[in-house]
Amino acid sequence: MEHFFLDGIENLEAALFWLVTFMKLVLEAIAVFCVFLGLIKTLKTAWQFRSRYWGDISLTQLRICFGIWLALGLEFQLGSDILATTIAPTLDSLTKLAMIAVIRTFLNYFLNQELEKQLEMNKNR
Repeated sequence: MEHFFLDGIENLEAALFWLVTFMKLVLEAIAVFCVFLGLIKTLKTAWQFRSRYWGDISLTQLRICFGIWLALGLEFQLGSDILATTIAPTLDSLTKLAMIAVIRTFLNYFLNQELEKQLEMNKNR
Protein backbone atom coordinates (compact mmCIF):
# COMPACT_ATOMS: atom_id res chain seq x y z
CA MET A 1 0.00 0.00 0.00
CA GLU A 2 2.83 2.39 0.88
CA HIS A 3 4.54 1.64 -2.44
CA PHE A 4 1.34 2.56 -4.31
CA PHE A 5 1.11 5.84 -2.37
CA LEU A 6 4.72 6.76 -3.17
CA ASP A 7 4.20 5.96 -6.85
CA GLY A 8 1.14 8.24 -6.85
CA ILE A 9 3.15 11.09 -5.32
CA GLU A 10 5.94 10.61 -7.84
CA ASN A 11 3.40 10.71 -10.67
CA LEU A 12 1.90 13.91 -9.26
CA GLU A 13 5.37 15.45 -9.00
CA ALA A 14 6.12 14.52 -12.60
CA ALA A 15 2.79 15.95 -13.75
CA LEU A 16 3.41 19.15 -11.78
CA PHE A 17 6.92 19.44 -13.25
CA TRP A 18 5.50 19.03 -16.77
CA LEU A 19 2.70 21.56 -16.12
CA VAL A 20 5.07 24.16 -14.66
CA THR A 21 7.53 23.68 -17.54
CA PHE A 22 4.73 24.09 -20.08
CA MET A 23 3.26 27.16 -18.34
CA LYS A 24 6.74 28.69 -18.06
CA LEU A 25 7.16 28.31 -21.83
CA VAL A 26 3.72 29.82 -22.47
CA LEU A 27 4.43 32.82 -20.22
CA GLU A 28 7.82 33.40 -21.85
CA ALA A 29 6.20 33.27 -25.30
CA ILE A 30 3.58 35.80 -24.20
CA ALA A 31 6.35 38.07 -22.88
CA VAL A 32 8.14 37.93 -26.24
CA PHE A 33 4.85 38.58 -28.02
CA CYS A 34 4.19 41.63 -25.82
CA VAL A 35 7.57 43.16 -26.65
CA PHE A 36 7.11 42.41 -30.37
CA LEU A 37 3.57 43.81 -30.41
CA GLY A 38 4.76 46.86 -28.47
CA LEU A 39 7.45 47.49 -31.06
CA ILE A 40 4.95 47.19 -33.91
CA LYS A 41 2.43 49.50 -32.21
CA THR A 42 5.14 52.04 -31.37
CA LEU A 43 6.40 52.08 -34.95
CA LYS A 44 2.82 52.42 -36.19
CA THR A 45 2.22 55.34 -33.81
CA ALA A 46 5.43 57.01 -34.97
CA TRP A 47 4.46 56.57 -38.62
CA GLN A 48 0.92 57.90 -38.09
CA PHE A 49 2.16 60.87 -36.11
CA ARG A 50 4.80 61.72 -38.69
CA SER A 51 2.36 61.32 -41.60
CA ARG A 52 -0.33 63.40 -39.96
CA TYR A 53 1.69 66.30 -38.59
CA TRP A 54 4.86 66.30 -40.70
CA GLY A 55 6.80 67.27 -37.64
CA ASP A 56 8.86 65.81 -34.90
CA ILE A 57 7.58 62.74 -33.17
CA SER A 58 6.94 63.12 -29.48
CA LEU A 59 9.68 60.95 -28.03
CA THR A 60 7.88 60.86 -24.68
CA GLN A 61 4.73 59.55 -26.33
CA LEU A 62 6.67 56.81 -28.10
CA ARG A 63 8.54 55.88 -24.93
CA ILE A 64 5.27 55.61 -23.03
CA CYS A 65 3.71 53.48 -25.76
CA PHE A 66 6.64 51.08 -25.86
CA GLY A 67 7.23 51.23 -22.11
CA ILE A 68 3.73 50.01 -21.35
CA TRP A 69 4.28 46.95 -23.52
CA LEU A 70 7.71 46.34 -21.97
CA ALA A 71 6.20 46.50 -18.49
CA LEU A 72 3.53 44.00 -19.53
CA GLY A 73 6.18 41.71 -20.99
CA LEU A 74 8.15 41.94 -17.75
CA GLU A 75 5.03 40.95 -15.79
CA PHE A 76 4.71 37.76 -17.82
CA GLN A 77 8.44 37.10 -17.55
CA LEU A 78 8.23 37.51 -13.78
CA GLY A 79 5.37 35.01 -13.69
CA SER A 80 7.49 32.59 -15.67
CA ASP A 81 10.41 32.99 -13.27
CA ILE A 82 8.14 32.51 -10.27
CA LEU A 83 6.96 29.23 -11.75
CA ALA A 84 10.55 28.17 -12.41
CA THR A 85 11.46 28.70 -8.76
CA THR A 86 8.62 26.44 -7.59
CA ILE A 87 10.24 23.43 -9.27
CA ALA A 88 13.92 23.99 -8.50
CA PRO A 89 14.49 26.95 -6.18
CA THR A 90 18.23 27.46 -6.56
CA LEU A 91 20.09 30.51 -5.35
CA ASP A 92 20.67 31.50 -8.97
CA SER A 93 16.96 31.33 -9.87
CA LEU A 94 15.96 33.22 -6.71
CA THR A 95 18.56 35.92 -7.45
CA LYS A 96 17.28 36.22 -11.02
CA LEU A 97 13.71 36.46 -9.74
CA ALA A 98 14.66 39.21 -7.27
CA MET A 99 16.49 41.20 -9.96
CA ILE A 100 13.56 40.97 -12.36
CA ALA A 101 11.16 42.03 -9.61
CA VAL A 102 13.32 45.06 -8.80
CA ILE A 103 13.70 46.04 -12.47
CA ARG A 104 9.97 45.66 -13.07
CA THR A 105 9.16 47.73 -10.00
CA PHE A 106 11.48 50.56 -11.04
CA LEU A 107 10.26 50.44 -14.63
CA ASN A 108 6.64 50.61 -13.56
CA TYR A 109 7.36 53.41 -11.08
CA PHE A 110 9.13 55.63 -13.61
CA LEU A 111 6.65 54.76 -16.34
CA ASN A 112 3.79 55.81 -14.07
CA GLN A 113 5.63 59.04 -13.22
CA GLU A 114 6.08 59.79 -16.89
CA LEU A 115 2.44 58.95 -17.67
CA GLU A 116 1.23 61.28 -14.93
CA LYS A 117 3.53 64.02 -16.18
CA GLN A 118 2.30 63.55 -19.75
CA LEU A 119 -1.35 63.59 -18.66
CA GLU A 120 -0.75 66.76 -16.66
CA MET A 121 0.89 68.42 -19.69
CA ASN A 122 -2.06 67.37 -21.87
CA LYS A 123 -4.53 68.84 -19.34
CA ASN A 124 -2.71 72.17 -19.31
CA ARG A 125 -2.85 72.51 -23.10
